[in-house]
Amino acid sequence: MSLFTLSSALVFVILAIILSKSLKLGLEKDLLISSFRATIQLLLIGYVLSFIFSANHPLFILLMISLMIGVAAQNVVRKGHGFPGIHLRVLATLAIIEIIAMTFLLGLNIIPPAPRYVIPISGMIIGSSMVICSLLLNRLTAELQSRKAEVLVILSLGGSPKQAIQSLLKDTIRASLIPTIDGTKTIGLVQLPGMMTGQIIAGADPIQAVRYQLIIVFSLLAMASLTSIILGLLLYPSLFNQHQQLIFEET
Repeated sequence: MSLFTLSSALVFVILAIILSKSLKLGLEKDLLISSFRATIQLLLIGYVLSFIFSANHPLFILLMISLMIGVAAQNVVRKGHGFPGIHLRVLATLAIIEIIAMTFLLGLNIIPPAPRYVIPISGMIIGSSMVICSLLLNRLTAELQSRKAEVLVILSLGGSPKQAIQSLLKDTIRASLIPTIDGTKTIGLVQLPGMMTGQIIAGADPIQAVRYQLIIVFSLLAMASLTSIILGLLLYPSLFNQHQQLIFEET
């Protein structure tokens, strides 16, 4: 693809800016900054990945995955200020999910132990888990704010923190998984996934592309469920003190 062809895609950004200006939405600056950041970030990651692929060293792969986990956790933490120790818990959740996913994918020889497979698939899994973490925190915050009295009543009647939070936590986990489940139901009908589309555009056999995409779909679905459960279980004890009192701070 030539630079001219790539630059032509800026027409879409310009169109969005014109519409924002015409409708007085005030999004012109955000659209420009977002487009600029996306361009710089993707160019940088392209050069970094080229170096890692050519080096083909496990240390560089590990550093890249660690960076992705760190950035993802930092993004999630912004939405969880009311939860004590949220940063460490999110980091632990994302790291556990990545270890589980790669153990199965590499251990069962589903993907080769090469950076061009491990890094992109890790990015998809970490990115999906990041979204699940954010959804869970947002929903848990809303549930605690609306059902705080329910939790306090159960505690006052002698219930344990686990009993007090159990129903609320189940509803939170269930709600955080709805987008992933709905997306999986309509895959191939409403949307063609990015990995599959990219492979087909690159000239890969569509059936082979579908097989790789199914690996991703099954992995993301399983890891999404585990992400919600693990983060929920790691998080709820921090909502109570040693006297079994709710200490959640509304923000």
